[in-house]
Amino acid sequence: MGSGSFSLSKIFSWRGLWMLGKLLVIIAIPMGISLLAGKIYQSWDDDPDRGAVAIDKGAFGENYSTPIYLDQGWTPNDSLWYYNTTQGSALIPYDFFIALEQSDSTELFRSNDLIDKYRYLPQKPTFFNPDGLPVGFVKESYKGNDYVGYTCAACHTGQVNYKGHAIRIDGGPAMADMVGFLTDLEKSMAATIADAEKNQRFVAKVLELKNTYSDAEAVQADLKRWARKTRLYNTINLSSVEYGYARLDAFGRIYNRVLEHVISRNQLRDVLLGVTKAGNEDLDLLTPAQVDKVLEGISETIIGDLQFAKIIDRLMSTKEGYPGLNMDDMNRIKALIFNEPNAPVSYPFLWDIVQSDYVQWNGLASNAGVGPIGRNTGEVIGVFGILDWTAHKRGWSLSSLLTGQKSKSYQIDFTSSIDLVNLSRLESHLASLTSPVWPTQKADNPTQEVAKAIFDKLPEWQIDGAKVRRGRALYAEYCESCHEVIDRTDRDRIVVASMANIDVMGTDRAMAENSVNYKGYSGNFNNTYQTESVGGLVIKDRAPVVQILTAATMGEVATEPDPDKWWPRRALDWLYMMAKSFFDNQIKASVKSGDYLPDTTAQPYQSLLSYKGRSLNGIWATAPYLHNGSVPTLYDLLLPVKREGDAEDGLYRPTEFKVGSREFDPIKVGLRSEGYEGFTFKADKRGDFNTGHEYGTAHAPAVNGTKQEPLTDAERWDLVEYIKTL
Repeated sequence: MGSGSFSLSKIFSWRGLWMLGKLLVIIAIPMGISLLAGKIYQSWDDDPDRGAVAIDKGAFGENYSTPIYLDQGWTPNDSLWYYNTTQGSALIPYDFFIALEQSDSTELFRSNDLIDKYRYLPQKPTFFNPDGLPVGFVKESYKGNDYVGYTCAACHTGQVNYKGHAIRIDGGPAMADMVGFLTDLEKSMAATIADAEKNQRFVAKVLELKNTYSDAEAVQADLKRWARKTRLYNTINLSSVEYGYARLDAFGRIYNRVLEHVISRNQLRDVLLGVTKAGNEDLDLLTPAQVDKVLEGISETIIGDLQFAKIIDRLMSTKEGYPGLNMDDMNRIKALIFNEPNAPVSYPFLWDIVQSDYVQWNGLASNAGVGPIGRNTGEVIGVFGILDWTAHKRGWSLSSLLTGQKSKSYQIDFTSSIDLVNLSRLESHLASLTSPVWPTQKADNPTQEVAKAIFDKLPEWQIDGAKVRRGRALYAEYCESCHEVIDRTDRDRIVVASMANIDVMGTDRAMAENSVNYKGYSGNFNNTYQTESVGGLVIKDRAPVVQILTAATMGEVATEPDPDKWWPRRALDWLYMMAKSFFDNQIKASVKSGDYLPDTTAQPYQSLLSYKGRSLNGIWATAPYLHNGSVPTLYDLLLPVKREGDAEDGLYRPTEFKVGSREFDPIKVGLRSEGYEGFTFKADKRGDFNTGHEYGTAHAPAVNGTKQEPLTDAERWDLVEYIKTL
């Protein structure tokens, strides 16, 4: 009997395994076919111009022929796939972007003139981009609807111009003015609502597309809905520090977007009841009855974009029972919930990012394991991923387990439009991207040969070999301890960040300090645990936003991606993505390098009060310089900041210059900084200071206890010449 029982159980065991194997094969075969088809499809767009177009009568008087490319390891197909692959961002409905007119004319909002005005990069229609959207603007399909959103390339594709020639830089920092663009988008949508004729044209164009919308009432309702969302985003993120071109406080905006979706109704109620009248802290601004009326019908756990917009409208309403607050009162309430994004930084360049141990200007994100997918998820949260986060009663899910919510009465379900699979694919795609080579440098590459043939005719672009040799020795003495020289094509390279304490480095402190010091309401993450390098931490009711963001991204990454797919496909996609993160990622967990203050139990984020130095290959194509874009050229970066008592006739960093032009200066190595009507940058406030990193000047800090001799002006030029060749 015992042996018979054993045999029967054995049969059932093998039968179960056989059935499971069959099921996996049945699922895996179509998945494999789908992946193969995707790979084939990925290679179909190979326009030799990579979609680039010439611009006539461009912003700031810049006209240029069809942009060319340099040797960066990518084919035209590689560039076009990068430009046009969605990551799950949804700025507004796709049909709206196609049909929307500018606020003060009948010209389309997406016209090349407006795109160029805000320094995004216009494109012609290609196979992946049939409507000719700008670089990095892509169609996202989510829950049966189409949207236009940002992908990596919008903020991480650069261009430099010179006397009518243009060079497109894949993975380079954008010159984009996102704030200006979004402000203009808000105005255009408001004008379309208010102007009857403009509204009629807009609705007709949307319906003609026969895509997402089939009736005018739905168009009108969604126009108002998305106009409110855009206005809310711009209002929350209004900053006293003007960004201008080529900068964005991405962290500040990501932080605020998370706080908007995490704060609970009870936490918001406590905030509103605690606000006092301006100039009199003994008088409450709002009565309990007014607060309850404002929050009537609002979700208990997750509020989100549209409900927040409704709350704002109610707070400012003069209807019976509502408080009718003015803008000063509203700004005081906003400051209690959100943080001012007042630390704009340059868009980082992306070559070597896959091979880097730590990324972000202050080394916030480890690149080991699932670090890249978590970092990129946070980025999509910031650039308009649809966060359909909801709360449900206690149950089991991997996201609730990893975010410490397993014992909570309610748990957050992190359903969203964020495309985790594509984020993983985009990160892998960047592994083959290399830094751009100076146009007159030789390379065994037909793309580089085209550039060399053009720029070899221009004497100012020629490399002086004698200066380079002298500059190499100077670089070894003054720069290489923080900025290692690497082989840009070495497949096994690991780019190690050299972290420097902001007290020693002396550069503008705003970004580093905000990343650590900003706090917000934690919602359902209150009283959950989070593991940091120094040990476990309890997330409090009002907590560092870095903790709340970490919990939110962890919840997103632990959630099966793409709700539009069949659930077995979602599960297999998630398993594939996780396995790829661990086994296809050559970066392993490691201790940060450099001179910084380490994390402690008392200061668990102290190491983030630092900025990183990294290899400078391709740095010539990434102006303006320093992390906050406060120095226009490499030559200017080698000059000291003028201090009280310094000679009036000395050479110093400029404290005011123009930003917005892409016209390149091949001598100083940077972009045109005067003589046109661009954005006026002034290094006169926190967030804008151009101080620090004064190595090679009379104000240089000691390096390893040794004070270096200041560079002569001739030596500065030698050093600049060498850096051109990196």
